[in-house]
Amino acid sequence: MMKKIGALLAAFLLVLGLGLVVPGSAAAAPYCGITWGSLVKVNSSMTSAPVTNVRAGEHPCFDRMVVDIRGKGAGYRVEYVSAVRADESGQIIPLRGGAFLLVIVKAPSYDRFGNATYNPANPKELVNLAGYTTFRQLASAGSFEGQSTFGVGVRARLPFRVFTLDGPGTASRLVIDVAHRW
Repeated sequence: MMKKIGALLAAFLLVLGLGLVVPGSAAAAPYCGITWGSLVKVNSSMTSAPVTNVRAGEHPCFDRMVVDIRGKGAGYRVEYVSAVRADESGQIIPLRGGAFLLVIVKAPSYDRFGNATYNPANPKELVNLAGYTTFRQLASAGSFEGQSTFGVGVRARLPFRVFTLDGPGTASRLVIDVAHRW
């Protein structure tokens, strides 16, 4: 009888002990595996290859901005700021959204003769972002002293990443992805 009580007590304690071991919460896993963070991202290399276009795309987990460059990849500085200011004048560029990304591309938007290589029809609305989850506005803040500046209005301060891609051909692309959520 003592053996039965001991076995029952051991079984009870084992079941109770297993109940105390709780697997990690699914909420603790990063959204879509994104672990980028929201701090400044910098690559200090410069290029004389000019910016030729800015475009955007939607993905299941993030919105993407792409800056096309006619040549080798450019350096960059991308960070959240309280306001995006125009190159040279310092005027605030009004942007829609709850947070603002300053995107400095270390490449001009003009060729070696001073001719514009990227001249958007509407510098305040570079891309139609209707229906995007995170992006609210992409605007040009100018090109001065060999660098081009853009403002990105986003829904909130969200994680982002920045990288360059080679191609097509001898061109390259600067890519900025901003997550839909944390």
